[in-house]
Amino acid sequence: MSRVKRPALRELVLTRLRSFYREPSQVFWTFVLPILVATVLWIAFRSGPPQPVAVAVAEGPGAEPLRAVLDASSEVTAEALDAGAARAALRAGKVDLVVVPGARPVYEFDPTRPESRLARMLADDVLQRAAGRSDPVEAVEVTTTEPGSRYVDFLVPGIIGITVMSSGLWGVGFAVVELRTKRLMRRFLVTPMRRGDFLLSLLVSRACFLGLEISTLLAFGALVLDVPMRGSLALLTAVAASGALMFAGLGLLLASRAQNMQTAGGIINLVSVPMLLASGTFFSSSRFPDALQPLVRALPLTPLNDALRAVMLEGAGASEVLPQIATLLTWGAVSLAASVKLFRWE
Repeated sequence: MSRVKRPALRELVLTRLRSFYREPSQVFWTFVLPILVATVLWIAFRSGPPQPVAVAVAEGPGAEPLRAVLDASSEVTAEALDAGAARAALRAGKVDLVVVPGARPVYEFDPTRPESRLARMLADDVLQRAAGRSDPVEAVEVTTTEPGSRYVDFLVPGIIGITVMSSGLWGVGFAVVELRTKRLMRRFLVTPMRRGDFLLSLLVSRACFLGLEISTLLAFGALVLDVPMRGSLALLTAVAASGALMFAGLGLLLASRAQNMQTAGGIINLVSVPMLLASGTFFSSSRFPDALQPLVRALPLTPLNDALRAVMLEGAGASEVLPQIATLLTWGAVSLAASVKLFRWE
């Protein structure tokens, strides 16, 4: 009996192994995704010499000498900004500390952020050493824990961004491949419909669901997490709609030639995971080296996240987020044009 089972077991194992490497999505999730995630996070939080903390000095009397003292240290990089811009940079995670000059310097920071606490300690140490006193200069601390400056406030617009991205790539692109694989498109094609209406129906239906998803996230953020909405809700809707159009076009483009759901899943993951990690969803994209910033800024999700945060947390107006909206619409127009040209119905 054992002699009969062993060849069968060998063939069954070989069959399972063959089915594994013939499925691109399984290969992607098993081998490519962990390496990709590790690589991106290594770049963002790379080892090496300690990175200087980012400090903003509020403009005013004595601001420039104070900024020069801080910036001369290898542990701090300091820039002078007006008070409003400095606090906005702190809320957006672009700086870790705001220093207001005076006889007793004022440190504004978020004590719930470890990097802000570290920046406060390092900046104070630099200033105390520069003062050259045996008795330390007494400083004033102003903690900023109000809504708009917390990590959760930074996170919620990013979650809305990846919701928009997933809706377009998976809700549109993957749905098209599923219909094609199940041979349902062939049935649609024999009906008296225009092909453009079919594609438009996918976009409109996803837009309806997306509106409910974003409304739910905004309501939860406002009622439970106390996340502020400092800008116009209509402008936020316009930004989200631009992002939805862009990712829907990109989803159609990715699905235009995919022959099965496994291939489509692998392609969509290959496109979406880098954006998920590098476009400032969970941490500021400024953590990446300057050499990679043009690539990070070119990712479609980056301008969407930036515009959502600008409207929600900083109260930005239409003129301030117009460059991001233009970028999103350009991505959408190019993707839709390419998908119409390359799309295969069967």
